Amino acid sequence: MNKIYPSAAQALEGIVKDGQLMAVGGFGLCGIPEALIDALRDSGVKGLTVISNNAGVDGFGLGKLLETRQIKRMISSYVGENKEFERQYLAGELELEFTPQGTLAEKLRAGGAGIPAFFTKTGVGTMVAEGKELREFDGETYVMERSLVPDVALVKAHRADKSGNLQFRYTARNFNPAVAMAGRITIVEVEEIVETGAIEPDQVHLPGIYAHRIVLNANPEKRIEKRTIRAKAAA
Repeated sequence: MNKIYPSAAQALEGIVKDGQLMAVGGFGLCGIPEALIDALRDSGVKGLTVISNNAGVDGFGLGKLLETRQIKRMISSYVGENKEFERQYLAGELELEFTPQGTLAEKLRAGGAGIPAFFTKTGVGTMVAEGKELREFDGETYVMERSLVPDVALVKAHRADKSGNLQFRYTARNFNPAVAMAGRITIVEVEEIVETGAIEPDQVHLPGIYAHRIVLNANPEKRIEKRTIRAKAAA
């Protein structure tokens, strides 16, 4: 079975549709599938519910899909770097489900493992728990969280072999493995494709059974988030 596609647009062809639940890997601007996001924008699909820790920044990453109004709802943990996100949300144009970061990761991991729901103490007594089942274990109250199983998962990895076995590089190994496992169909953007067997078994971070389509993006932009501080006043 050939998993390699010649372009991001072709990798998405026949897969993405209006109104889908979609998960996108990455943390901030680290490990995001840049080419796949651009191809998703160009596909014109709309009404998407997108699961992602962040929502990109203005003009980059998922921020591009917000600008084109293709996202109707976000399931996220942190969205503080995107002014267009803020504007749409405050104007009632964008729905938002805030989820604690660890809970979001576990919802994806559980979805990939076939676990429909789990209990956690995170969020008990806050608005996070509103409308959800509460249960007591050993004298402590827990809230039930449903797992997430997106229709499509878009993932960034460093290297893939032709069977879809994946390697992630440094901190790009963040939400990407969990997103890849959770997706009903997972499309992976990589910087290098090698022959099957070229990756040492101990260096395979995610087996190829989770990767359905692969596209090469050998030269991603890889924006870096930098901390800026106020210049120190002269003495």
